[in-house]
Amino acid sequence: MASAASSKQQERGARARRHNHALVALGRRVWHEDCTFDTAIAEICEVAADTLEVERVNIWRVDAAAQRLHCVHAYVHSSGVHNPPGFDESLLLDSEYGTQLDEVRVIDIADVGNDSTVSASQEALGAYLRRHAIQSLLDAPVRAEGDLLGVICNEHVGSARVWTPEDHAFAGSLGDYVAVAYEIARRRDMETRLRFLERHDPQTNLPNRDHLLEVAHTALRPLHDNDAGLVVIHLQIDPPAGNEQLDIEGFHRFLIDCAEHLREITADNAALARVRDDAFAIIPHRHLREVEALELAERCIDLVQSAAASPSGYPATVTAGIAFSRDLAAPSADALLRNAENASLRARANGVGRCKVFNADRHRSLLARMRTEQALREAFADGQLLLHYMPEVDLRDGHWRCAEALLRWRNSNGRLVPAGEFIDAAESSGLIVRLGRWVLLEACNAAMRWPARDGVAPMLRVNVSARQFEEACLAADVDSALAESGLPPERLCLELTETLLLRDPAAAAKILARLRALGVHVALDDFGTGFCSLGYLKHLPIDTIKIDRSFTAGLPQDRADLAIVKALVGLAKDLGIDVVGEGVETEAQAQCLRDCGVVAVQGYLYSPAINNEALIAGFAASAS
Repeated sequence: MASAASSKQQERGARARRHNHALVALGRRVWHEDCTFDTAIAEICEVAADTLEVERVNIWRVDAAAQRLHCVHAYVHSSGVHNPPGFDESLLLDSEYGTQLDEVRVIDIADVGNDSTVSASQEALGAYLRRHAIQSLLDAPVRAEGDLLGVICNEHVGSARVWTPEDHAFAGSLGDYVAVAYEIARRRDMETRLRFLERHDPQTNLPNRDHLLEVAHTALRPLHDNDAGLVVIHLQIDPPAGNEQLDIEGFHRFLIDCAEHLREITADNAALARVRDDAFAIIPHRHLREVEALELAERCIDLVQSAAASPSGYPATVTAGIAFSRDLAAPSADALLRNAENASLRARANGVGRCKVFNADRHRSLLARMRTEQALREAFADGQLLLHYMPEVDLRDGHWRCAEALLRWRNSNGRLVPAGEFIDAAESSGLIVRLGRWVLLEACNAAMRWPARDGVAPMLRVNVSARQFEEACLAADVDSALAESGLPPERLCLELTETLLLRDPAAAAKILARLRALGVHVALDDFGTGFCSLGYLKHLPIDTIKIDRSFTAGLPQDRADLAIVKALVGLAKDLGIDVVGEGVETEAQAQCLRDCGVVAVQGYLYSPAINNEALIAGFAASAS
């Protein structure tokens, strides 16, 4: 008897080891990163059938709301068939079996015909058992985080079967394996969804900007011959301007509708992405010539405009920008997309329904100007700006009688940058107003140190930019600089260009009148280079005209230049206006101007632009 008990114990130990080995081997195959949920539950069913020696193993999902079980996988051991026809059955959970699923680790039924758990009162379950000749069940609920997800059913056919504790433990572990497989699949699905959302727009399911950048980066390659390279088309869609009652939801519905239409155009020929809330971008799969890219962009514009004009549309406007990788200094997907976007913004600024191709030269010029603007702001804040002065010489006696203030920038490399290289950036950025105010006060303070000759101190000339002239505070700025520095107003002359005055002669006359009321002088700089009608001179309060260096350069040989200079000097004399010749570099030029009746000149023949200390020394030397 002891021998029989020992033999039974050994048999149970062998069964337990067999079960454990099966679970370990199953785990190695199932918990691999390449194993999908469907593969995992198929492996679990096969191992369950082999180990427990049952004919059928099914995995069912619980639909708690409908109180039903739905078969998601079935395996028939004798035929080795997974999911035979009709496997996806559905059963009601209205019996004691359904109640036990919520309460036990395993459901052990040795004989279904004599067990109340699956009595004939549950017609659907009873019919299922009879249909498949199932005699015994060992089922394990599948739970995750306390929730009942389903059940794995080990179904034995033939005679009734008594399940051992080792079988119970194994079946329970199988339930855990199915739960873990489900949880892994759920997390993988969540990670996949998160990855999708990271790279796609949730409203349209189109790729987003990051995804499109990946596409562009992969597609960028070296160019050959006349290949324009990878092309990006950026479509900017805007709601009506100035619409205070903007229907945001309607606009977003329209954008989603546009995405569907654009998807039809691009189909398999291009990558379409929503790169901003109100913008899409397209990258054709093949390199297009410029005319082809323009045709595609125009088709997209027409499509969006047609949708906007439809009864169910939205009154939006669309512009397109096109950029080619040929214009990139170095391969950069981000730069390529930004170039297309910049082109579309230019198109929007120029008019609705327009398309622009990115201009690399213009863009480089714009970037250079932006860098100059930023550096200039920093230089101004750091005190790197300074003034030099170009002396003005009296041709009758050689004395220095006046000086023009010229702005300079000593950059971080120690180079003295002339105003011509940065004044346009200062104008376009608006910084010129602050710079002009600073120049005016700085120059007035410097002029207070200039020595007088025969009781007459030199005059200061300061250039006024177009942006300054249009500011309402110009007269107040001049008055403030004079008051703060103590410079007498008759010693200050403001230099203006003729094109500036001709923008609005009537308004210019009023501004000049306010300046003249302060007691300052006004000079017309670079005279003759614009389109000034000489008739305006008699209506504008001008004290001096400065003959541009372009006319001085040809003297005395160029007869046309000589004739122009003589005419200007004669006109100025008749109107009582002084004349100054600019850009004098040779004695012959100076003599010619002297012969024409010009009294004062400036130029490298006499002195370059110099700092205030050198200017003071020059004033003193010329007076001696």
